Amino acid sequence: MRKTRLALVSALSVLVLALFVDPVAAQPSATAELINELNSKLLYVAIPITVLVEVILLYAVIKFRNNDNPLPTKENRRLEITWTIATAIILLFVGVASYGVLANDNVTYQPQTELEGEEPVVVHAEAFQWGWEMSYPEEGNFSSGTEIVIPKDRPVVFQVTSRDVIHGFHVPELALKTDAMPGQENLIKTVAYEEGTYQGYCTEYCGVAHSQMYFTVEVVSQEEYQQWVAEQQNSSGGESGGNSTAQNSSSVAPPALAQ
Repeated sequence: MRKTRLALVSALSVLVLALFVDPVAAQPSATAELINELNSKLLYVAIPITVLVEVILLYAVIKFRNNDNPLPTKENRRLEITWTIATAIILLFVGVASYGVLANDNVTYQPQTELEGEEPVVVHAEAFQWGWEMSYPEEGNFSSGTEIVIPKDRPVVFQVTSRDVIHGFHVPELALKTDAMPGQENLIKTVAYEEGTYQGYCTEYCGVAHSQMYFTVEVVSQEEYQQWVAEQQNSSGGESGGNSTAQNSSSVAPPALAQ
């Protein structure tokens, strides 16, 4: 009994310490930081619980392996109250930690929320069979095909939709994922911390050329971003958007089906 209580106290101690643990590795975006931090906290809770359960299981198997006449166990209210309270505390921690992440704008963006600081960059991501058309509605509505360029350390809002069937917008390293639904616009927001190029792709099987629906997200400095936007705005506006769509459609055209 004393050993059981000691194990429960140890598990609860690890649970409390997990509240103050921060991930060591730098995260590429605010969304990735929130999600990975939550995963780490839940892992620190799950490990001692798993170890405790396995220890009790092995103890029971070894101690009673030769018991040919098992007897019913006696009621132990103190033990039942202890593990009920411990379970309630663990579930309360998981609920509070999860809600704190899910309620954050960088995980579940609410468009009516007023963002502090700089105005966000808005990227319109439209999926189609079988490609992507990225545009910047607040920067002259120019199109950049399958390339997204965003500035570092500045909020970015993605407007994700579809022209035809259900697609999926996913950038794993930046922890961005949402459905692209026809006739519906899903919004996700993040802040990129690390410059670099990140791979994105469609996550919903949408036809024979689904595997070719790739796009890239390039994170650059604010100065490079402004220069890139100016170059896009100075290029042929309407024609470049139309050509980009046509090029994307031809580049991901499905293979000819055998007659």
